[in-house]
Amino acid sequence: MSYNTHFRLPLKDKGNMSPETNTSPNKVCPTCGTRLSENATRCLVCGRNFTTSAKSSSSSPVQGPKLPELKLSLPAALGLVVLVLGLGAALIYVILQTTGSITTPTATPTITLTPTSTNTPPPTQEPTAAPTPTNLPPLEYTVKAGDFCSSIALIYKVSIQSIADLNRLPPDCGTLYENQKLLIPIPTPTASPMPTATLSAVEATQQACGTVQYQVKDGDTLSSISLNYNISIESIKNFNRLTSDNVNQGMYLSLPLCERRPTQGPTPTPTLPPPYPQASLLLPADGTVYTSLNDSIVLQWSSVGTLRDSEAYAITVEDVTSGGAKKITQYLKETKLIVPASLRPLDNTSHIFRWSVVVVRQTGSTADGQPLYVPFGQISLYRVFGWSGTGGATVPTP
Repeated sequence: MSYNTHFRLPLKDKGNMSPETNTSPNKVCPTCGTRLSENATRCLVCGRNFTTSAKSSSSSPVQGPKLPELKLSLPAALGLVVLVLGLGAALIYVILQTTGSITTPTATPTITLTPTSTNTPPPTQEPTAAPTPTNLPPLEYTVKAGDFCSSIALIYKVSIQSIADLNRLPPDCGTLYENQKLLIPIPTPTASPMPTATLSAVEATQQACGTVQYQVKDGDTLSSISLNYNISIESIKNFNRLTSDNVNQGMYLSLPLCERRPTQGPTPTPTLPPPYPQASLLLPADGTVYTSLNDSIVLQWSSVGTLRDSEAYAITVEDVTSGGAKKITQYLKETKLIVPASLRPLDNTSHIFRWSVVVVRQTGSTADGQPLYVPFGQISLYRVFGWSGTGGATVPTP
């Protein structure tokens, strides 16, 4: 057989033959680099086995087409989760509402039961509020010879402790010296106390006994005052709670008229207690301050009853700031008094005025025909008002 016929293949396999490049793909041994066929299980050069990889490659199943992949960032993924949860919650709410498991809050009838203002009285039934008094600044006082804290406190109706606290003095107020400047607190206006159902023996005696306020003058003694008013020294001391017979200039004493000694004569009769009760002061409100030059101050009080021909109201108005230098007492039948403009201070400061009312009875006349009056009722409570000065201007007397 010739050389050429030795390599000739049968015609039936000729169609399956291809050049060397068309044979099944080769693989390279990773150890020695020898090219081997794809199905080789052992390297003929270095002897490395390929049983595992061959088995895995030959037994690997045919994979189908891959599904499309969608890649999202973390914020987008979280937003998508929230959206899905929100849609799910809305869907559940709609389903429950349609089935009647959830009721709308507006359908509850309990809202109509809330009004409670029907029992509140209308504004017209409330009493009209009284005007609020203006708080007055402390009053400056110049100490005079013979002054004590007790006498000053009695004059201005304040406590010794309040004077000591305001002026940073010892609790007992210490020793005062002449021309010393003191600040006197003006008491806060308070409503008149309501009468109590029961009174103590001392209160009952004071209520049934009319008093007259007397300011001790220079040269006065307790004995001279007792003689002038025909009241025993012991009665004056007990009524004013004095512990000694010493009185000081400027001190105020309450003289009990019901304890006056009988009038000397063949048939002495004791003086009866005054029949008239205490008058209630109405206007102006306690602590009111007047600043305009055109202000007209009208004092008003309540009537205590029908007065006799010999009786009248005694109204006393005193400038406390001036130490009592300006003081008037007028006698009227009516229950109001227009304060004379002559009392208005002439300096640039606001002065404090104090006023009171008491029923008096005429007991005689002086040599020049002026009536003589004695208290015949209980003196009212004191009230104060402020009145600004005119700065030197002359105010005509009305």
